[in-house]
Amino acid sequence: MTRTATTRTATSPTPTTRTATSPAPIRTREDACPGALQTHAAADGGLARVRLPGGALRAGQLAALATAARELGNGSLELTSRGNVQLRGLPAGAEGELGERLAAVGLLPSATHERVRNLVASGLSGRTAGGHLDVRPWVAALDAGLCAEPTLAGLPGRFLATLDDGRGDVSGLGGDVGLVALSPTTVALLLGGDDSGLRTPADGAVALALAACRAFLAERTAQRSTAWRRAELPDGPARVAARLPGGQCRDFGPRLPVPAAPLIGPVGALPQLDGRTALAVLVPLGVLSAAQAELLAAAAEEVEVTPWRTVVVPDQPDAGAAPAMVRAGLVVDPGSPWRRVTACAGRPGCAKSLADVRADAAAAVTAGTLPAGGARQHWVGCERRCGRPQGDVVDVVATPTGYRAEV
Repeated sequence: MTRTATTRTATSPTPTTRTATSPAPIRTREDACPGALQTHAAADGGLARVRLPGGALRAGQLAALATAARELGNGSLELTSRGNVQLRGLPAGAEGELGERLAAVGLLPSATHERVRNLVASGLSGRTAGGHLDVRPWVAALDAGLCAEPTLAGLPGRFLATLDDGRGDVSGLGGDVGLVALSPTTVALLLGGDDSGLRTPADGAVALALAACRAFLAERTAQRSTAWRRAELPDGPARVAARLPGGQCRDFGPRLPVPAAPLIGPVGALPQLDGRTALAVLVPLGVLSAAQAELLAAAAEEVEVTPWRTVVVPDQPDAGAAPAMVRAGLVVDPGSPWRRVTACAGRPGCAKSLADVRADAAAAVTAGTLPAGGARQHWVGCERRCGRPQGDVVDVVATPTGYRAEV
């Protein structure tokens, strides 16, 4: 893929053009993606990633994460682009106690499978209008199915499943395996982010998704590959589809285009089908303090963490809880400039970063000096551009002399 970028540096305000290529990676090592028990050694301590299938968190679970962040980590939770949660600043050996705390509240159902539970689902499925069916039962069944099969523990930590109720919000995230409801009764299978053409009744959707996971591992073994994603296997989607049992696909249809995922998720008060209100609360730069997490946990029996670094607080009688959230530093204004800005960890968490990008991005939002006008932008501390959202995003890249905005 070729990309043309317009750049601007601190010393040269005149835009220049840069051409870069980004071929599909060839993996030469096994995936070392962090989990709750296998942490990553960052510059500021251990980093643990807790998978939240479908982004669902009961109030007690969110409160337990807040306590763990305060007592074991740096006092904050990070929301990821897959609707998961990270804890930073963990001392050596803390993963044992963290694992015990997570298991006690149901966030670690399988020590062997905890890194493979990347399941992203349509937001507020079954609660708000727009979908053909409620995918929450799919989330629970697929998560249970993954954890029940020993061989599926071999899935890479970056392997992603998307479960879309038909509203088209998560199918475009490029999942390795995806289900999207075409009607209340018919479901399409996505492979590598594209429609495979395979169709199944809704009650067979989870079984087909699990079969696709097995087929990925079988094809990866056949190719003697260490690929982390289905798209990294040569002719991966087609070869995986060919391995699926014919009886699980009751029908075939024309391959439909998969819409791009929205760059920005909803923020503010959302009407539910039952007349109640859901509050979609934006967490600036995805960093949720322990105190903020406890406030959200006290507001509802359960919440949803989304890939757009928001926390949805459903089943509210009205929007009356919003002012307290705003006072705590959270965002419920759909017009807020915070909706357009994400950032990597930067300093001090990343030794490769050239700047404290979160502090710099926050200062630009506060001062009203964000570059690139009203565009969606991702601030990064180096050329690796970690955490970059998919889609049309301006990269604001730290350099030794300032920041460079690339379109």
